[in-house]
Amino acid sequence: MADLAKLRDAVMNGNDKGAVEAAREALAAGADPVSLVTEGVTPAMAEVGRKFECGEAFVPELLIAARATKAVFEILRPRLAQQGAQPVGRVVVGTVKGDLHDIGKNLVAAMLEGGGFEVIDLGVNVTPEKFVETAQARNAQIIGLSALLTTTMPAMKATIDAVAKASLKGKVKVMVGGAPVTQAFADEIGADGYGETAASAVGVARKLIGK
Repeated sequence: MADLAKLRDAVMNGNDKGAVEAAREALAAGADPVSLVTEGVTPAMAEVGRKFECGEAFVPELLIAARATKAVFEILRPRLAQQGAQPVGRVVVGTVKGDLHDIGKNLVAAMLEGGGFEVIDLGVNVTPEKFVETAQARNAQIIGLSALLTTTMPAMKATIDAVAKASLKGKVKVMVGGAPVTQAFADEIGADGYGETAASAVGVARKLIGK
């Protein structure tokens, strides 16, 4: 059985080249691609998230760990698909219409992917219609909305309304987050979940789909 400590350490330290090298070594040694996620990347990102919540790590550390996670998934994704490995869930993420900020959204996407979710990242300035169309086309269980500007927060409500209009309310859960977003605002617009930080996103998403 491959020792995945090297992979975990590389992800936690944000060493993307080292993480890819460790992943390739583990695969060459016969490790199951799924184990690289569940025993390597996921616990590593969980530890980075824990340190962030405790004030022992900061946004730069989260960003480089996210970059390492993304690099590992570039080589794991085809292998996971080939063997029919099922993700924990499928999430469509994006920054809402009118907002071009993506650091928070990118962090959330990386945390979710590290937590075993399949993530469809629509980028920034995403319309409510695009969120709904993609969720329908990809059979996603969750739509994740990010906003940094207070002026774009109404786009979150517009997206939730679009989900309801498409008769997806209850079938597709909507979680929201971003610097100006609060639990009170999430409740006010009818969001199903709210993540105060990128590190909390995985727990919120798992709760929404009952995992």
